[in-house]
Amino acid sequence: MDLNKFSDEDLIKAYLDGDEIAFEKLVKRYLPLMYGFVRRYTGNPNNASDISQEIFIKVWKNIKKFDQGKKFKTWIFAIAENTCIDWLRKKTEIPFSVLEKDAGENGLMDILTAKLDRLDDPYEKKLLFGNLSSEHKRIITLHDVDKFTFKEIAEMMKKPLNTVKSTYRRGILAIRKKGNAPK
Repeated sequence: MDLNKFSDEDLIKAYLDGDEIAFEKLVKRYLPLMYGFVRRYTGNPNNASDISQEIFIKVWKNIKKFDQGKKFKTWIFAIAENTCIDWLRKKTEIPFSVLEKDAGENGLMDILTAKLDRLDDPYEKKLLFGNLSSEHKRIITLHDVDKFTFKEIAEMMKKPLNTVKSTYRRGILAIRKKGNAPK
């Protein structure tokens, strides 16, 4: 049976009916998306694999609770976002002394430069390090990078559709005003 022909919902139903391979197909389908999302959300490619794995463990533990009337993609991205938020909250702060080099120079700029260099898209750099609010960054990234519709974003964020659209529009206008985004 070629599971690539099946929708997410078909794979979930097959898994719940006892087909373990169906869940493996869901993981293979969503792993690249989760990894990219986690990397962008946390700004940490080194931990993206571990966080992505944690996301799939949560999906596996909770898939029986999944409302099959909803879209799986929206559900898994909501789990991914919550997992990223949990990881960011747990992340320990780096003591200032660690940022200093042996010669007494401040290594902070080196660390920030390295972080920026790991991002391959200049637009992503502007989103992550621009003056936008986290909500603007989140909505723009979900729409432009992760290709969610405004309706899906509204559902995921539990916000009215028009609020999501206007927040997106204001964020894009702010980026364009500073000359950081294509028109």
